[in-house]
Amino acid sequence: MSNKEKNSMKVITGPNTRWSYCNAWEPKAINGGTPKYSVNLIIPKSDKVTIAKIKVAIEAAYKEGAAKLKGNGRSVPPLSVLKTPMRDGDAERPNDPAYANAYFVNANSTTAPGIVNVNRQEIIDHSEVYSGVYGRASINFYAFNSNGNKGIACGLNNLQKIRDGEPLGSRTRAEDDFAEEYEDEDFLF
Repeated sequence: MSNKEKNSMKVITGPNTRWSYCNAWEPKAINGGTPKYSVNLIIPKSDKVTIAKIKVAIEAAYKEGAAKLKGNGRSVPPLSVLKTPMRDGDAERPNDPAYANAYFVNANSTTAPGIVNVNRQEIIDHSEVYSGVYGRASINFYAFNSNGNKGIACGLNNLQKIRDGEPLGSRTRAEDDFAEEYEDEDFLF
């Protein structure tokens, strides 16, 4: 495989990509499977450059993985019938405002991603990376054929936090919960 082909399956998302279900520090197992680091990347539909790059990468992964996708069959199934990683938030999560007017991609890896800030300095404080952060992601696409399931998957390489965002989900930050001074006179010190 040439470098050009390999690079065509790798994408760096735009800076307005929002991270959800962010498991960047500790791998988690789903349904007893192999523990993986993962992040759900919410990409605004207005980010046409990232969306175009992802479509090209999915097509390149399809072509590169044709033999794997064919398996024992007579022909390679058309890409249109395979499971692909880019999904429409408006169609699949219509009641979640975080996914409105956006696509989303689930990316995962058995290897921990490198995580840096806007200045490319390593982030070691776990509280800096959470679901709701905006940042870029280095991801790669590849074909899979496992246990009767065929398609294109998305691997997680590295993450770059660009800016904070409103935390997603029901969890709140301790700093926000206790932002106001406590004024109960009966509070024992």
